[in-house]
Amino acid sequence: MTVIDDRSAPTPQAHEHHKPSLLDTFRQQPRAVWVTAFAAVIAFMGIGLVDPILNTIREELNAPPSKLTLLFAVYLGVQVVAMLITGWAAYRFGPKRTLTVGLTLIVVAAGVSTFAGNIDQLIALRVLWGLGNALFMATALAFIVGAARGGQHGAILLYEAALGVGLAVGPLVGALLGAWTWRGPFGGTALLMLIGAVLCALMLPKDGSRGDRAAVSIADPIKALRNRTLLLTSIGSAFYTGALFTVIAYAPLAMGLSPIPAGMIFFGWGLLTAVSGVFVAPRIADALGQKGGVIVAIGGYGITMALAALGVVTGQVWLTGFAIVLSGLPSGVLNTLFTGVAMSAADPDKPRSVASAGYSFLRWMGGAASAVMVAYLAEWFAPSAPFWFAVGYCAIAVCAVSLVRSARAESHDVAEDAALVGAEEY
Repeated sequence: MTVIDDRSAPTPQAHEHHKPSLLDTFRQQPRAVWVTAFAAVIAFMGIGLVDPILNTIREELNAPPSKLTLLFAVYLGVQVVAMLITGWAAYRFGPKRTLTVGLTLIVVAAGVSTFAGNIDQLIALRVLWGLGNALFMATALAFIVGAARGGQHGAILLYEAALGVGLAVGPLVGALLGAWTWRGPFGGTALLMLIGAVLCALMLPKDGSRGDRAAVSIADPIKALRNRTLLLTSIGSAFYTGALFTVIAYAPLAMGLSPIPAGMIFFGWGLLTAVSGVFVAPRIADALGQKGGVIVAIGGYGITMALAALGVVTGQVWLTGFAIVLSGLPSGVLNTLFTGVAMSAADPDKPRSVASAGYSFLRWMGGAASAVMVAYLAEWFAPSAPFWFAVGYCAIAVCAVSLVRSARAESHDVAEDAALVGAEEY
């Protein structure tokens, strides 16, 4: 996660009464901010890039579902480990070096994936891709916040825009290039990310002295989980993320669609996820509080999983597809509010990124376990089983969050950057 020392970060107080418009914010940003935002768009595109071509990869490489879902499981497994080292790496080596190395790893992984001859090679390359993405995302938001003009509010507006464009456009790019060949999306991503890596290496300011950065050790994120509120929230998020990656890793296989229809479905999912995280979540928190909003949104997510399962049982692909698109609404809300509840437990004497890294460590562990299991659940029980299990995951998540006892967790105020922190580990 991003190493931002909140005690020294820019505050939005000077802009409380007059916040600039999105257009004004964009016009005044320096080149370093635009370069980082461009790279962030490409990184966020990677979330939905593989989904439209999953069935094509299965056919072209004769890959069983259990190996296809490993494309997500190993990526997330690396994220689990990376949550413990990215903060330390940014402190030890500097944010620019960490970011540039991350981009370089993504370029190599995506580029070599274009020439992969079998599914095992793709799986191995996804490990490298996951590590690169973690290192980049660990520092991208910090760079934008530090360099943006217009205060922290202006930086967050720009990063929100990058998040929304990347989430929505990724599936479309994957579908359009994937309709030509499944190798196309990998090659396109490698080329775009190479441009971003070169620009970042040339235009971002050099790293300052290590003494100017907040000290973070590898063990700090694990120690942060001693906090009861943070631990319970992280457990709840782990089970919700298991349901989330039932959608991302298994839904394309369950629907069996060609790249273009699958891409349109995940375009709708990504668009709803981005929009609801930024605009809907604060309104739900205002009405129900953050904890109450999380519980309601998890319940809503469970309903969409039940609809997806019914679509598989009855053979109505349109119903499963509709449920996947609809799931983006509670998913975006949960990205924001889950993060808000977790960050309410942050130690004020430590950078907030420490608690966030501990939270993300458990969160992505749940996603990785789910991505490994979905294909086996379908094989052992029925094609609809992964979605029914996702309903169960949501029930467990509701129970875990219900046990949280913290006035701060029930706050009606959502941190301005919660949507970003909640989504940036993708």
